[in-house]
Amino acid sequence: MTFEIRPVAVVESSLTDPGGAPKQGVEGAPDAWLRFDAAVAEGIGDLAAGDEVFVLTWLHLADRSVLAVHPRDDVRNPLTGVFSTRSADRPNPVGLHRVRVLAVEGLRVRVADLEAVDGTPVVDVKPVLDGAR
Repeated sequence: MTFEIRPVAVVESSLTDPGGAPKQGVEGAPDAWLRFDAAVAEGIGDLAAGDEVFVLTWLHLADRSVLAVHPRDDVRNPLTGVFSTRSADRPNPVGLHRVRVLAVEGLRVRVADLEAVDGTPVVDVKPVLDGAR
């Protein structure tokens, strides 16, 4: 079975090298912008500063042949199957990033704690549910 995913946005970030990017956003990732396609503008209409959301990305620079890694790229860690890690390298390189919305300006959403590199396609955005919704 195959299926198609279409990006809804692209990451605009000062991060350009995956090797130099933080492993997790809370480990020093710079603020970044999500630039949404006009065709999905209605979908971001309710996002507001302060919201916490999950950004799902397609880690387009990943090695899709990798099935096991040393977590955090540290050879002192045991070789571990990618489905037990957050490694970008994996058969289907879907990235999951918990971020905080800082601002919404037209088709651009500024977020904190996004470790994805510039040009990374965004495939979806979902709210972080705290049990109150």
